[in-house]
Amino acid sequence: MADTKKKVTAEIVPVSDNVIRNLIYTVRGQQVMMDSDLAMLYQVETRRLNESVKRNANRFPESFCFQATKEEYEALMSQIATSNEGRGGRRKLPYFFTEPGIAMLSSVLHSETAVNVSVKIMNAFVEMRRFMANNAMLFERIADVELKQLEYQKSTDEKFEKVFEYISDHAETEQKIFFDGQIYDAFSLMVSLIQKAEKDIILIDGYVDVDTLNLLSKKQDGVEVTIYTYASAKLTKADAAAFNAQYPTLTVKKTQIFHDRFMILDHSAVYHIGASIKDAGKKCFALSLLQDPDMLTTLLNRLESV
Repeated sequence: MADTKKKVTAEIVPVSDNVIRNLIYTVRGQQVMMDSDLAMLYQVETRRLNESVKRNANRFPESFCFQATKEEYEALMSQIATSNEGRGGRRKLPYFFTEPGIAMLSSVLHSETAVNVSVKIMNAFVEMRRFMANNAMLFERIADVELKQLEYQKSTDEKFEKVFEYISDHAETEQKIFFDGQIYDAFSLMVSLIQKAEKDIILIDGYVDVDTLNLLSKKQDGVEVTIYTYASAKLTKADAAAFNAQYPTLTVKKTQIFHDRFMILDHSAVYHIGASIKDAGKKCFALSLLQDPDMLTTLLNRLESV
């Protein structure tokens, strides 16, 4: 008889407190343990553990034991950093046991192992509650620091976004030089400039033609276009009318007073262009954003006299 008792005692595998603490999760705002983990600690099959619970359903209200939803189980599994061995291949969603539910389990399993392990589990729950209570102020400070970090990160992200927007709007087009053959690059830049305009575009170019209108057709809807060009430019009234029928509103004015090419966007930004935009990329030319606001004012004032 004595030998039998020694054999039973030897089969009880000691479980460390640290192992138990690592198997306590938070689900639905409660500290719980999973049925398969409890079965492993109690040295019984998960199926047998759950069958014992079903036979004693009146002892396990929802506050003692509840079945996880698919979303809860998947979320928990994605957070567990340790091996999922023994949890894979489940056909049914697991049951979670709260602290009173775990205490009740030891009374329905009728094993010495269940009793001994339940005591350790209860101690682990008590220790965790004591730790959380003693460090509540620390957790509150950590939460406050994390909140401030999130606010700072949001503010920093917004600042970086504004910087990137500025770079996108200005840095790439402050100065550009294109060599012969870079037709696509020049075309792309011209289109990007035209699309920046929100109200109006003024183009000063002595040699406009239908190809010029093809570029200007990329403008935003509602943006008005005024072209100042030579009387000899290859742009007919029919061309302008066809453009206006689909991309209103275009106004063409004839003048001989300008030699260089300029494009003014929304009366606020002026670009000096070294070649007619219809020929951009065919030969080497440069494009520059004029930084001096007085130049813009002087140019606009000069246009009023045309």
